[in-house]
Amino acid sequence: MQNEKLTSYVPLTALPAQELALEHGRVLRNTYLLLALSMVPTVIGAVVGVNTNFAFLRQFPIAGPLVMLAVMIGLLFGVTRFRNSSLGILLLLAFTFIAGWWLGPMLQVALGLRNGAQLIGLAAGGTGLVLFAMAGIASRTKRDFSFLGNFLFVGLILLVIASIANLFFQVPALALTISVVAVFVFSLFILYDVSRVVNGGETNYVMAAMAIYLDIYNLFISLLHLLMAFAGERD
Repeated sequence: MQNEKLTSYVPLTALPAQELALEHGRVLRNTYLLLALSMVPTVIGAVVGVNTNFAFLRQFPIAGPLVMLAVMIGLLFGVTRFRNSSLGILLLLAFTFIAGWWLGPMLQVALGLRNGAQLIGLAAGGTGLVLFAMAGIASRTKRDFSFLGNFLFVGLILLVIASIANLFFQVPALALTISVVAVFVFSLFILYDVSRVVNGGETNYVMAAMAIYLDIYNLFISLLHLLMAFAGERD
């Protein structure tokens, strides 16, 4: 994945149909490779997070998550800014490490359950199944799902607003509702983001990998939250 391959220097619309299909396939292949690579720092970060003392979250239950959100958004802006260079890849891998580490508090709670390890495995497996299904639909049908864009954007904004509001109100029922809606929204986001690569709407594999990674990450968190709430076995 060298610098010169991050984007196409020839306008895709100027390529013959066969070359255009090959170009889309190359971008999709590199997206999946980078996505697979990004899981390595995520797992390492998660292991570090499980063994981290997050006592500061009890002292700053609102400020802590907001600061972390700002840090992660800053890294995402960096990835976007340097998406055409190797630095963009490094920033994306740094982001995935921090994202994995930020799973620490949730994983600690899950592992405190008698069947916590199984629930984590189920959430990971469920995420993988959704990814496989949605990516398969987008790749095989080659249908343009760009019409979902506005709907998903509105859904994402509502999820962000509801999540920030629940930092203050801490309503369990609202948290569960947010997770249910998030599973639906981010499942469709996978379909939408893979479709954009397949149909040439996204030609930069760093940006494509970042988008799909965020879909997977949020889908996993939402599934794990629901599994812990409805199937967690407490002592």
